[in-house]
Amino acid sequence: MWKNRYPTKPTWDKTRVGFSYAKEVEVMPHKPLKPCKYPGCPNLTDGTYCKKHKAQVAKEYNTYERSANHNKKYGREWKRIRDRYVKKHPLCERCLMEGKITPVEEVHHIIPVNRGGTNVESNLMSLCKSCHNKIHIELGDRHPHER
Repeated sequence: MWKNRYPTKPTWDKTRVGFSYAKEVEVMPHKPLKPCKYPGCPNLTDGTYCKKHKAQVAKEYNTYERSANHNKKYGREWKRIRDRYVKKHPLCERCLMEGKITPVEEVHHIIPVNRGGTNVESNLMSLCKSCHNKIHIELGDRHPHER
């Protein structure tokens, strides 16, 4: 009897209080699964890596690619300095030189901290991600296809 009267399941209606019975409920299709990017893994996933390899890849990244003193260089104090600088310089400084208006996404050290640079305002530069990547590619410390 229920199936004949109400063709679909009850759904929550935000405009009214309580449940309503919708005549048609469209469901977005899921994107197709693709192979895990881990070498030799046959599992399919909706992300980059399957559940088995996601944690392993993150652990390897933190062990081999991120320096041990990362949190010492970029801790709470750096976040405060960065936030203060972004308030004063809300647009990408490199894009402004080219006549473009782009909001800031990252703050760049002109002289890197690991090469003796400091967090002094004269050593900082507000940039969008694109310009920040371009600078690091020009410096040679980032591969052109990394993001």
